[in-house]
Order: sequence, then C-alpha cells, then structure tokens
Amino acid sequence: MKILKAILVSFIFSFAGTAVAQSNVIKMIVAFPPGGPVDSMARLLVEPLGQELNMQIVVENKPGGNGAVAAEYLAANPADGKTIWFTSAGAVAINPGLYEKLSYNPLKDLAPVSLVANNVEVLVVNPASPASNAADFVALAKGKSLSMGSSGTGSVPHLALEQLNDSAGIKILHVPYKGAAPAITDVMAGHVDGFFGDIPGLIGYIKSGKLKPVGLAADKRNSAIPDVKTFNEMGIKGVDTNNWYATFVKTATPKADIERLSMAFKKVVKQEPLNSKLTQSGSEPVGSSPEELGNILKKDIAKWSQLIKAKKITAE
Repeated sequence: MKILKAILVSFIFSFAGTAVAQSNVIKMIVAFPPGGPVDSMARLLVEPLGQELNMQIVVENKPGGNGAVAAEYLAANPADGKTIWFTSAGAVAINPGLYEKLSYNPLKDLAPVSLVANNVEVLVVNPASPASNAADFVALAKGKSLSMGSSGTGSVPHLALEQLNDSAGIKILHVPYKGAAPAITDVMAGHVDGFFGDIPGLIGYIKSGKLKPVGLAADKRNSAIPDVKTFNEMGIKGVDTNNWYATFVKTATPKADIERLSMAFKKVVKQEPLNSKLTQSGSEPVGSSPEELGNILKKDIAKWSQLIKAKKITAE
C-alpha cells in the first residue's frame, strides 16, 4: 500500500510539473518551413522575447495552404495569448484578395499584437546589366522586351512588378517561380532581367557583387544599402511595397494579454544586439500598438485587393 501511495504521489507531482511547464510556454507559429526569412527572424526573437516575458518561446513551423494551416492551428488553440502567429504580410494582407475562398478572415479571426519589422522590396539586376538605376531599367523596358522573376503569382515581388508596370507605363513580362531562390539564380544567370525581393534575402548577393540593386520600393532609403535611391527619388511614383512581419493572436484573446505581448515585442526589437542584427540585414525593426497594426492591415488588404482585381491576378 505504501508503495502504491508513493507511486500515486509521484504521478501527481509529475503531472503538476508538466502542467506548470506547459503554462510557461508560448508557441510562435510560422507558416513556412525552417530556414526561410520569416522563420529566421522568429528564431532571433525567441531568446530576448522569452527573457522579457519570463516565458519559454518555442517556434513551431506550420507550412501549407498559403497560411491556411497556420491560421487553422491558431484557431484550434485557446485564446489565451500562448499561441502567436508570426507572419509576413502576404498571408494576412494579400491572400484575402488573391483567394476567392479563404479558410480564414484576418480581420475577423485574428487580433493584431505588434508590427515587428518592415521589409521593403529592392529591385536587383544582373551586374552586367546596363541599368545603373531604376530609371535606366525603365528606359530599357521601353526600348525592348524585359522579363522579371518573382517568388510566385500573387507574391509581394509579383505585386511590386505590377506596381512598376503601372507607374512607369511599361509591360515587363512576369515569370513566376516556386520561391525566391530559383528566381534569384536565374537573374544571376541572365535568364530573366530582374527581381524584386526583401533586402534581408538579397543583402548577401548585393554585398558580394552577384546582384546589382537599382531601386527601392520605399518612401526612404535603407541604411544597409544607403546609395540605392528610391523609385520616388527617380520620379517613378507609386512603387511602395512593404513585406512587413507582424504578430497576431486568436480573436477573443484578453486585451491585457495582447497589450502585454505588444509591449514586449516593442521593447525587444529596440534592444541590442537584436536591433543591430536586423538593421544590418536591411530589415527595419519596429514596434507598434495593436491598433496601429490593425490599421496597417486594413489599409494593405484594401491596397493589394484593388491591384489584384485590376490585374485579374488569380492564385496558381
């Protein structure tokens, strides 16, 4: 009997310990496989965010369905602030306009927490290209047929190209790839004439001279590539893509939990060495209130939906 009691007590304490451990864990969901830019930034946040919240942060990759798998996983978890979706703009700001039937509604199913980083697009070309800037590239496009790769139909690089075509009155051929890597490879090989991409994903190629940056789709220059002018500076208006990264939780999460998470994100992205790591990569670390992120989301859903409809873009 004594042995049985001892086993029972041991089991109870073991169960209680597991429950406590689980209550001290925050799952950060990423809708992409390990190793990509969103996943990499999420993992940079794990340690400082965990220290700030006095919690253990665990990154869980839930790729598939262009964000649907991650969204459904979030919906299946309690609305207690212990499951966070860390996502790029595409899954929450572009997908509503791209897919006629989307299994989740970002404006209804998600509660904004904080903007984490801005990632503007930079236009890169082969180093042998005669274009030294975006104005030259546009002039080339008016004189002959050019093509540009993208990471897929309806992706941020694709939509940046469509903005450029509209703004400059040109018709550069869109060549969709399955991801950024093969598109970048084909620019370096000379098979396509250019590519729009997030600066962090291209900074290594730019620094090594394998790609030449010719224009920024932003309202200001970037400190990682300060000599690269914006399209606005070169008189090409309306090319303004920002593949921002942000965090969301399930709707109905208590406001106090959302505010606590928001304040933590705003604080850690300003701390060293994280701030310098992000800045040097070409990303702009930022924090925001839930309300500010909510306004950005609404604005971008409207902007991208309008462009997608005007260009009759449909998902692959």
